[in-house]
Amino acid sequence: MITRHNLDKSFGPTGSSAGILLFIVGLLTIYYSIIGAVLIILGAFVGLSRTTTRIDSENKRIMFSNDIFGFVRTGKWITVGPDMKIGVKAVSKGWRAHSLSNRGLDTFVNDHRVFLLGHDNKVIMPILKTKSAEEAKQESEKIAGQLGIHLL
Repeated sequence: MITRHNLDKSFGPTGSSAGILLFIVGLLTIYYSIIGAVLIILGAFVGLSRTTTRIDSENKRIMFSNDIFGFVRTGKWITVGPDMKIGVKAVSKGWRAHSLSNRGLDTFVNDHRVFLLGHDNKVIMPILKTKSAEEAKQESEKIAGQLGIHLL
């Protein structure tokens, strides 16, 4: 069984909101001008693109992908070896957007992520994100059990 976990929006929360707005404006203007089609494509690309992780527990493999337009997957499957590990780490991400009047909008997100680690304890890829450390610990134990690897 393959499970999918959404990680982040590719262009951050501000870019995603702007992309959805472009998409809606494109839908409204497509009747009047061909420029509406360009706005629809650009808005769908910026507004719907995201990063995801897919876990195939039956074949013991994981894929980190950028989902362009929300459904076109880019990425490759990585077979999970017995020397790999699962680890949990707190992550703080920030995005900054500037308006035409040069005012900044800063958005910060703090969460806990479960990572796949190599034999040398270096991060290979993030697997999933949670809001709390306890939930991340529970999910890491569950994934480690499914894939048959150790926790860090």
